[in-house]
Amino acid sequence: MSRKFFIELAHSGHAVPIGADLVLHEKEDHDAIANDGERLGTVIEETARRFGTPLAMPLMDLRIEKALMLEAMGVPEGDIEKYHFNEAPVPDEIASIEEKISRSGNARMRATCGAIRYIVENTELFPMGMCIGPFSLVTKLMDDPITAVYMKGMGIGAEDDPAVGILDALLDLSVRVIIGYLRRQIDAGARAVIMCEPAANIVYFSPRQIREGSDVFDRCVIDTNGKIKNFLDGAGVDLVFHDCGELDNAMISRFVSLNPVMISLGSSRKLWEDERLIPKDIVIYGNMPTKKFYSDEFSREDAVAAAGELVRRMGATGHPFILGSECDVLSVPGREDVIRGKVHAFLGCACGCDERSASGNR
Repeated sequence: MSRKFFIELAHSGHAVPIGADLVLHEKEDHDAIANDGERLGTVIEETARRFGTPLAMPLMDLRIEKALMLEAMGVPEGDIEKYHFNEAPVPDEIASIEEKISRSGNARMRATCGAIRYIVENTELFPMGMCIGPFSLVTKLMDDPITAVYMKGMGIGAEDDPAVGILDALLDLSVRVIIGYLRRQIDAGARAVIMCEPAANIVYFSPRQIREGSDVFDRCVIDTNGKIKNFLDGAGVDLVFHDCGELDNAMISRFVSLNPVMISLGSSRKLWEDERLIPKDIVIYGNMPTKKFYSDEFSREDAVAAAGELVRRMGATGHPFILGSECDVLSVPGREDVIRGKVHAFLGCACGCDERSASGNR
């Protein structure tokens, strides 16, 4: 288990973006590379080398698990993106999907696992996996998950409303699909997994309902994520928990019950205030507003100022902290140089210097 490794990395003044997408899209044949494990592995390695990190963080592609699930159901490829469940899958269907995923030849899944294997076999870097969280996966599978969640929070059960029944069945199915995908990544050599649960936020869950005593957030998010955490613990693999959604303090307090080695939060949060909610043995990662980096309204100077404030304020707390992006840094056509420039600028603030060189070398 790698908790000590992440804490020591934080105390070294480390900084790193989740940047594989940015590097991948520098390649002319980036779509082909994304489906080729060895070539994707070289991109992951190049990303780590460029940003001076031992962390081989994979591509943050949160579409894979939905594709795995629906391919196993026989849904045509062209229908997968917009497909939503109109009725709850029954236990036999769930078991069948779970079994088929164990034998899936999905190209993106194979490439992700192949990239992890490449890192393990060819580099000294720390191999990491990636998955979507179960609740966020469910929101991709329903027409109106917000209403179903609210009704569940009111105490309405699956026997009383079909939408709640669909929600409950899909939460179960999503956990099984994610564990099936993670098993393949762990077999390839992943030593920690970034689980992305951005839909676990105040858009989908009513803070008022929770304040009034509803345990719906625990039942939909913490319990399901806990099942995946238990699986990872059994495999000797650590959890990095990521949620860049709009959150309240109560949600963050519940996330830490999962005991991740690192927690990653979006730029809507003030990390120096949130750190009091997070035990000191959990590294805090983030939370530069990299979703704005494509825009001239957020300048290079703004990036340096924001990073400087984060480093200064987090340093004052004494909490283990790694300066990084609020989410993955996406490549935007025509704005690549602007985005890269701001990434290298903020990385230069980690150790108190002005900026890194344009090459990004440490």
